[in-house]
Amino acid sequence: MSEHNPFPGEKNSGHVWDDNLRELLNEPPTWWTIGFHASWIFVLLYTLLYPSWPLINSHFKGVLGWTSITEYKRDMEAIEEIRGPYEDKIKTLSAAEILADEELSNYVMRSAKVLFGDNCAACHGSGGQGISNFPVLADDDWLYGGLITDIETTITGGRQGIMTAQASLLNEAETAKLTSAILAGNVASEPLFTEKGCVACHGADARGMTVMGSANLTDSIWRFASADQLASIRYTILHGVNDASDAQTRNAVMPVFGGRLSETDIRKLAVYVHKLGGGQQPAIEAAAATTTP
Repeated sequence: MSEHNPFPGEKNSGHVWDDNLRELLNEPPTWWTIGFHASWIFVLLYTLLYPSWPLINSHFKGVLGWTSITEYKRDMEAIEEIRGPYEDKIKTLSAAEILADEELSNYVMRSAKVLFGDNCAACHGSGGQGISNFPVLADDDWLYGGLITDIETTITGGRQGIMTAQASLLNEAETAKLTSAILAGNVASEPLFTEKGCVACHGADARGMTVMGSANLTDSIWRFASADQLASIRYTILHGVNDASDAQTRNAVMPVFGGRLSETDIRKLAVYVHKLGGGQQPAIEAAAATTTP
């Protein structure tokens, strides 16, 4: 720092470095000064109007008494006012009646998305596309039926079918024949299918029975999909599904939501799942839909 000021006529503090670099005393621009004072005035007003300064046992609650909870409740009241007429109507209708009402079913598709995400998406995917070892809800393949009443029953009471383990009933050659026939989709023509009693659960055409929740063995839609599907089918044949007598059995349980969710929420979910794309129509309605010009 220089001990003398080589710029006596200049408005500076007298602090000069290297005989040229110095600290000037110019006033800041007017716009900057206005902005500075506006800023501290704004901060002062804000801390007076809204919750701000901590106190010994609490905090200053602000002149306006505003809280985020109050705002949240006010917003929820506004939302409920809009939803109210729809929700009141849904409470008085069956799932089938809600589905038949286009305006209500469209409302359910929007309002039940969070409900589906909270209760169903963990197993069935956010869009009902299914994840590993859990059923797809967006196609038309159903173990227990895809009518709106079937879906509602499934959600309410859950499902737990059983495929008995066949390891003690089949030899290696028989297991290989059945496995290959199922993979090829023509197991109904395999004599072992009838001889070993598979027909009792899966039907004479091997398309399954919804009353029992038995799988369709002809459509190449796999409940337990695998990169090596032949090995996966073989495993299911040998160890079954939900067979308590086999320690290596596959587990497949749809939990009970009756009692956990309200009847209205269950009806909403039934409609939501039905409208994901795979829901089936009653035979009479389906026939009418195909004959109507």
